[in-house]
Amino acid sequence: MAPGKSTVNLEVLKTPRHVAIIMDGNGRWAAKRGLPRLAGHRAGTENLRRVIKAAVKFGIPYLTIFAFSTENWGRPTDEVQGLLNILDDVIARELSELHAEGVQLRHIGRLGQLPESLRLKVERAMEITRNNTQLTLCIAWNYGGRDEIVCAIRRMMEEGVQSDQLSEALISNYLFTAGIPDPDLVIRTSGEMRISNFLIWQAAYAEWYVTPVLWPDFNEEELKKALVSYGKRERRFGRLSDCTEGNNNDAA
Repeated sequence: MAPGKSTVNLEVLKTPRHVAIIMDGNGRWAAKRGLPRLAGHRAGTENLRRVIKAAVKFGIPYLTIFAFSTENWGRPTDEVQGLLNILDDVIARELSELHAEGVQLRHIGRLGQLPESLRLKVERAMEITRNNTQLTLCIAWNYGGRDEIVCAIRRMMEEGVQSDQLSEALISNYLFTAGIPDPDLVIRTSGEMRISNFLIWQAAYAEWYVTPVLWPDFNEEELKKALVSYGKRERRFGRLSDCTEGNNNDAA
């Protein structure tokens, strides 16, 4: 088979509407090559461009990437500053092409802690691309699932929401992801078996796919593998499968 040729029949895939990715393993990728951690982060950022193109190719309407958590501020100062610089560079370098390809950029998390010049660039990127419909790319930067829920509760309290008004749909409308469908598939690279405070409300019934592949090496073919795995699963949302009717032990 020719190098790079797909081994997957895409016609048999049940394509998820929303894929979320925990992009893990940049540091380990760099360490294996004797490079500084920031080199791994830059390689991971370069890889994102390839994965975005693959998502568009496979017809995925929503893609969310976990880029920087609320806990990542506790990393060494030079690494944090380097990550901020990478975000700045990516916006400057990629915005025009992403816009031309019909990608809508959204930020989920708190923008307030970013340096003002970078915050304004992120807001400008979202404004420029807000009418694009080919792919909605949600960048979780300074994001934490618990912090998101706390922010939602605070906003509801500030707006006088009463307890008898509460519902899952209402709470969802106060989250950073308001208006975005819940993820169908969450992918975690590098083999770690943790949720890491990522979309803990939205991913309640998402399918998970964990791969040992480090994020900078997670390419189009690896994304296909995740989609094929997803396509073979039956999502029951707590109900019984048709083939297990009468078996009350199957809770998930």
